[in-house]
Amino acid sequence: MPRHKQTPMPTRISTHLHIPTYMHPPMHMHTPMHTQAHPHPSRLQRQRGVGQQAAILVLLVVGVALGAWILSLDKGRSVKAGDDDDGPRRPPAAARGATHAAARIDLEDAQVKASGIAVLQAGPVRIASLVQFPAEIMLNDERTVHVVARVPGVAESVHVSTGQRVRKGQLLAILSSQQMSEQRSQLLAAQKRLGFAASVHEREKKLWEQKITAEQDYLQATQALREAEIEVENARQKLAAIGVGTQVTPGSSLNRFELRAAHDGLVVQRDLAVGEAVKEDTPVFTIADLSTVWAEVHIPAKDLPLVTVGSKVTVKATAFDAQTTGTVAFIGALVGEQTRMARARIVLANPKGLWRPGLFVNVEAKADDVEVPVAIDTDAIQSLGTQQVVFVRDDQGFVARPVTLGRTDGKRIEVVQGLAAGTPYAARGSYILKSELSKLASEEGY
Repeated sequence: MPRHKQTPMPTRISTHLHIPTYMHPPMHMHTPMHTQAHPHPSRLQRQRGVGQQAAILVLLVVGVALGAWILSLDKGRSVKAGDDDDGPRRPPAAARGATHAAARIDLEDAQVKASGIAVLQAGPVRIASLVQFPAEIMLNDERTVHVVARVPGVAESVHVSTGQRVRKGQLLAILSSQQMSEQRSQLLAAQKRLGFAASVHEREKKLWEQKITAEQDYLQATQALREAEIEVENARQKLAAIGVGTQVTPGSSLNRFELRAAHDGLVVQRDLAVGEAVKEDTPVFTIADLSTVWAEVHIPAKDLPLVTVGSKVTVKATAFDAQTTGTVAFIGALVGEQTRMARARIVLANPKGLWRPGLFVNVEAKADDVEVPVAIDTDAIQSLGTQQVVFVRDDQGFVARPVTLGRTDGKRIEVVQGLAAGTPYAARGSYILKSELSKLASEEGY
């Protein structure tokens, strides 16, 4: 049978689906099941917005709490490091210096005496101002000998070492020298010729006196004798020039040369070893007499009028506490083109060997002598922070008072500002007051 073509049934569409989303459906149409399964889009968006806001609020609360916790940990570390919350905060350095300068130390007279603090009065005094120059201790060239070999040869033995004290004429070394052997041989030969010439002259003299020989023979013998004497003297002078004795005997060691010290001193350098070959002008020893030394100083041109030859100056060591007085022995006539200074030399007595060559020192010379209205001992000056203070005595104790200082001679110092004449102050032992003031400041937290 023929099949009939089935016509599809049209799909029924609910009329409420064509209602636009911005329009509400009629009140008489109720579709509760359909409404629960598919909520309205605007309501869904509102629910999502509320959830996001709640999440953001929670994150903010957690962040604030975490930050507060970290800050509390940092504060705890600072407290452990020594910053006490209950105690006073430490003021800056300027405030601490001001507090120290204005502080008072209460001491009774008995306590001052027991502490060994000397109380003096500020007043006028004559101060000789000084100028200071850097210098260096050097060997006294006038008392230093550079020993040379004098003859070419080879060192057979060396009898002294560096740092050893020697006496004049003491044996330093022995050299074996061919030249020495030749010079001694010349002396021996000259002595032999002198003896023969003397015997011939004696014979010719007798024959001439007896009228046996002519006078000419006698005169020739006399001439030969004089020449032989000159040869012997010349050979002796050659040996004496190199410090060798003129007494030479046959059979003795002619090549042996003994090198001896020219004067007393200290062997500061030795440049000779056993077996070493040297020339006649080779320096082998340096011997210096350190009983006197030089201080070499360079004086600026503007200060040259303050230093004269023969004047006394004070020399102070920089490496240790020592000083001595020296005499200016030389001032250079020329001023350096680059340095604009003149070289000067000061002679120092050094009996104990304290002033060693190479030591750096300061040379002080008197500049002028003036009367100042207010001066104190240099022991009274103490430093508190960046200020220089003097501890002034009053009825209750001492007060640290800042002062402005001027000229000084090393023992007394001028007070330009901060102290009046007649004011009592702590001189010797003022460091005790400074220590006590620092202790009080530490206890108060400053």
